Amino acid sequence: MSLPVGGGAGEAFAELQRVRSEFYACLTARGDELFELTDAVLCAPGAVRSIPELTLTPEHRRGHGALYDGLNDGQVDIPRFRKLLSGIGLPRFGDGRLVLAVVVSAWLRSDAACSPERLFCHVYGRAKSASQFIPGWPYSFVAVLEPGGSSWTQILDAVRLGPKDDAAAVTATQLREVLERLIAAGQWRPGDPDIMIVADAGYDLCRLGWMLRDLPVEMVGRLRSDRVMRLPKPVRLPGTNGRPPMHGPEFRFADPQSWPQPTVATITATANYGKASAQAWDRVHPRLTRRAAWLDHDEPLPVLEGTLIRLQVEHLSKDRDAPPIWLWSSKTGAAAEDIDRIWQAFLRRFDLEHTFRLFKQTLGWTRPRLRTPQAADRWTWLIIAAHTQLRLARPLAADLRHRWEKPAAPHRLTPARVRRGFRNLRATIGCPASAPKPTRAGPGRPRGQRNRHRAIHYDVGKTVKRLTTLYQRNRAGG
Repeated sequence: MSLPVGGGAGEAFAELQRVRSEFYACLTARGDELFELTDAVLCAPGAVRSIPELTLTPEHRRGHGALYDGLNDGQVDIPRFRKLLSGIGLPRFGDGRLVLAVVVSAWLRSDAACSPERLFCHVYGRAKSASQFIPGWPYSFVAVLEPGGSSWTQILDAVRLGPKDDAAAVTATQLREVLERLIAAGQWRPGDPDIMIVADAGYDLCRLGWMLRDLPVEMVGRLRSDRVMRLPKPVRLPGTNGRPPMHGPEFRFADPQSWPQPTVATITATANYGKASAQAWDRVHPRLTRRAAWLDHDEPLPVLEGTLIRLQVEHLSKDRDAPPIWLWSSKTGAAAEDIDRIWQAFLRRFDLEHTFRLFKQTLGWTRPRLRTPQAADRWTWLIIAAHTQLRLARPLAADLRHRWEKPAAPHRLTPARVRRGFRNLRATIGCPASAPKPTRAGPGRPRGQRNRHRAIHYDVGKTVKRLTTLYQRNRAGG
């Protein structure tokens, strides 16, 4: 396979080689095995269905024992690898803005009673109202989104949520560390647009915006359609007695009678949903109470004002009407172009569904039946490294399509199509891993002796109950 060495292709080729070398340097123990295992994931024909079968690929030159040894006892310098991911070229929107997304995806392990630190993960079924809670390992991912319809994202970080973790606190810490790494890597400089972080319903957007208020961040997320928020407090007239109010009238999402005249209204024609109508109200905020996340807030509760957006499209499909979507942004004073930018960036969050489908169905993220969560973390970072290499190889890959597939432009190849040609590309970019040394197999367990060490069974769920009211806190302190 011949590759051009000039222009953009030459720069992409050099960048892919550099990232592969840096990734190999991040593998501090059993590095040769872990690197070849990552290449086997990238070069295996078809989807990864079985992890032991990866040892049969030409890119994996070691045996089954080395594979299990690498996953169970290998070491990945995760802080160094995170710094590497923050320094590569990242996609940006039209105004040069970085748009991040935070989401939780679960590695379900319903039959792994001997695996510790499992939680009940919320999973949606195919039918309406068919959600379930299945034991597994939930991972919080932070990714960079691309403008326009695409199957590509760039994963920057992954953190496994444990039984003792507060999901909101872990997410805030994770986002802060990601933003600080991006700023240190020069991805954001003073004068650049604020970094936008989009999230779906389930995140406390106001709490996250408050905890990240010292960083150049704009929080955008979806709200439930039954929420009740508050309008700005009315202007106090001269001569009015009594304590001034902190909040204005109620804004009930389900009651149009409580809606004032929108501050901004836009109508945009879309290719898939017809006309998209957006109405925005400025300085809308929730009324906070000293419960749950705000229980330990010693200062007076803040008034977190933002922009509330109601998005309504003509149709989701030809025969089904679309319900409205309620969005909230932590920025105030948004103009018409800002409103369109916010809801269009939020719709790009759904590109992550393609990424996790690739992780689970093609790259085999949830295929191994690993016992320890530490081994699951190593395998997760190997999958992230493989996906990053696919994105860097995007300008270099040829379109090896099936006969029934439509041709695609070079810049429109999907991650699965790029992966088909990665084996040919790997022959030119080289492999920093050293060749295996010949050795004998281990003795194993002596014949006639059974394993007398029974595995420990672990309970599923949270092990720490968080206090939610002042009464509970005062009682626990007394």
